[in-house]
Amino acid sequence: MGILISEHTRVLVQGITGREASKVTKEMLDYGTKVVAGVTPGKGGQEVHGVPVYNTLKEALNEHPEINAVLTYVPPLAVKDAVFEALEYNIPFINIITERVPLLDAAQIYAYARTKPATRIVGPTSVGVINPGARVKVGPIGGVNVDRVYRPGSVGVISKSGGMTTETSWIIRQAGYGISTAMGIGGDFIKGSTFVDLVPLFFNDPQTKAIVIFGEPGGGDEEALAEYLEKYGIQKPIIAFIAGRFVDHMPQGVQFGHAGAIVERGMGSPAKKIGALRRAGVLVAEVQHEIGALLKDVLGPETA
Repeated sequence: MGILISEHTRVLVQGITGREASKVTKEMLDYGTKVVAGVTPGKGGQEVHGVPVYNTLKEALNEHPEINAVLTYVPPLAVKDAVFEALEYNIPFINIITERVPLLDAAQIYAYARTKPATRIVGPTSVGVINPGARVKVGPIGGVNVDRVYRPGSVGVISKSGGMTTETSWIIRQAGYGISTAMGIGGDFIKGSTFVDLVPLFFNDPQTKAIVIFGEPGGGDEEALAEYLEKYGIQKPIIAFIAGRFVDHMPQGVQFGHAGAIVERGMGSPAKKIGALRRAGVLVAEVQHEIGALLKDVLGPETA
């Protein structure tokens, strides 16, 4: 099964005529994803790799009422309006790939999304979501040679780093396991979905037997997950790797890498995250490749 996307997913790409969006649209189509429409204002009537382009989401929905997922691939200052339009039409899944979305816009998107409980947003700064068993991916995740890394299996992956989503999944594959669903949720300070939002979905997914998370310095996502697990318990094994331990030896208040990677007054430090997760019962890898060994300890041979 997996989570968020399935063989029933029908995707619309916002900004489909852009260079990167056009490239990723072809990657998704080649993998098997049903991309049924795109939107670029002023470009209605065109086609991108055979996918019809419309001026507005409303026009696209009139022709393709089956649309249930939106990939947002528009410039940073256009993201809020694009996502608001998708929220207005209650699209169940919205994946925001765009980086450098203004913090105020991200906050307003987050607030509006919370009034739409049937909608799930992943991003901004997401690398996408993939469900290998269903042969569907939304976004650039996996690139053009998806099957080299992603095969169906029983491990769910949630990563704050885009590039490390596939690297982590590669480590999992080398250990002999496959993926139920993998996603990059982005490392921005305000994001549509956090570990706390997504881990329970994996708990409820019968295909997923274990969960791997890739964390980073900054923010409180990992600590919030630890609090959640201490309160509600761990229903399936969770393995975590927290990158950037060097940050614990750097001056406080320094930003590392992107908007969410800020450590200040001890908050957001890798050491704090690791301690909180371990107290909650999460298995924390000392180095990233140890994820495979820990999976073997908790799962034994892959059976999914």
